[in-house]
Amino acid sequence: MTMPIRVLHVVIAGEVGGAERMLRDLASRPEQSGAAHSIALITPNPALTELFARTARLRLRDRSRAREGPLSFLWSSLGPRDVAWLADVARREEAQIVQLHTFASQVAGTRAALRLGLPVLRTEHSTRVYDDPSCWPFSRWSLRRAQSAVFVSEHVRRAALSKDPTIFPRARVVHNGVDTEHFAFAPPAPPRGPFTFALVGRLERRKGVDRAIEALRHVPETRLEIVGDGAERSRLETLVVENGLEARVRFHGALDDPRPILLRAHAALCASREEGLGIANLEAMAMGRPVVASPVGGVPEIVQDAVTGLLAHDMSVASLALRMHDAVKHRDKTLALGAAARKFVLDRCSIDAMCRAYGRVYAELL
Repeated sequence: MTMPIRVLHVVIAGEVGGAERMLRDLASRPEQSGAAHSIALITPNPALTELFARTARLRLRDRSRAREGPLSFLWSSLGPRDVAWLADVARREEAQIVQLHTFASQVAGTRAALRLGLPVLRTEHSTRVYDDPSCWPFSRWSLRRAQSAVFVSEHVRRAALSKDPTIFPRARVVHNGVDTEHFAFAPPAPPRGPFTFALVGRLERRKGVDRAIEALRHVPETRLEIVGDGAERSRLETLVVENGLEARVRFHGALDDPRPILLRAHAALCASREEGLGIANLEAMAMGRPVVASPVGGVPEIVQDAVTGLLAHDMSVASLALRMHDAVKHRDKTLALGAAARKFVLDRCSIDAMCRAYGRVYAELL
C-alpha cells in the first residue's frame, strides 16, 4: 500500500474566504490527492478555527495568536516565534511538503520550510501580492524559494509572470474545485415573480457590491439577495436606501451555507473590481445558476458569454446593467444556460479534478 504524502498547509489569516474554503475541500479527498493533510493555523478569528476544526480528514494545529495589521505581519514574518512554532508543527506532523495559502503565511512559512529542508508549494489565490507594492518584496522573496507555484487562474499566473518571469518553469494553473454533490443541480426558480440575482462574497470594496447595487437601479422589477459580511456593510446599506432599493435588496449576512439563497435565485451576479477566479461563481454554476458578471480577472475563464452565463462587455456599471437586463428580458434562454454552467463545473472544476491535479504536483515535488 502506497503511503500518502504528508502535506502541511500554512494559513495565517483573519477572514473566511475562498482560499480557506478551497483548502477545506482539498483536504476532503485524500484518495484523489494521494496526500494526508494537516494545517498550521494562526488566526484571531474563531470562525476560521471552527471551519477547519469541522473539516474531516484535516489535522488542525491552532496557534490562534495572530493580530491583524502591518506590525503584526512584520513580527510574524521576520521574528523568531511563529517560524519556530511552524517548524515544530512540521516536525511533529512529519511533513514532506509545506503549502502556503495566504500572503501573511508566505515569509514565515518559507523560513520554517527552509529550516527543515522541505519543499515549498505556494497556491496563489489572487493578484493582490503582485499588485500591491508593499506586499510584493515579501512575496517575491518567498516565491523565488518555492519549488512550485499553483495559480487558481491563468489571469493570476500572468500577473505573477509579469512581475517575475523566472518562475515560468515552476508555475501551473489549477482551477479551484467545488463539491458538486453538496452544490447539486436544482431546478431554476419559478419563472413567475421578479427576476432574482444572488451575490455571494465578502462585503469589501474589491468585491464591487456597490457596483451591483448601482446596476440594479437600472434594471427594474428585479431583486438582489446578498450573502456575506464585512467592513463595507453599513455603507452598502446606506447606498441601498439612497437609491430607494430597500424593497428590492436584502442582506443576509455571512451564511455557512448559501444554497437556500441560490435556490431562490434565477442567476448569480459578480460585480467584482478584482477576482482571481471566484469560487462563489462556481458554486452557483454547480447548482445550475448562470452567472452575470463583469469581465474581471479570472472570471472570463469560467463565465463564458452566452455559454455558461452572460459577460459584460467592459467594467462599467452601465455594461453590467445591460447584461442584467438581457438576462431578465430573455429569461428562458438565461435559465437554459444553467445546464451548461453545471456541465462546465463537472468537467473542469469539481473537487475531484482539483485534488487529482494537486496530487500530480505533490508527486512531482517529491
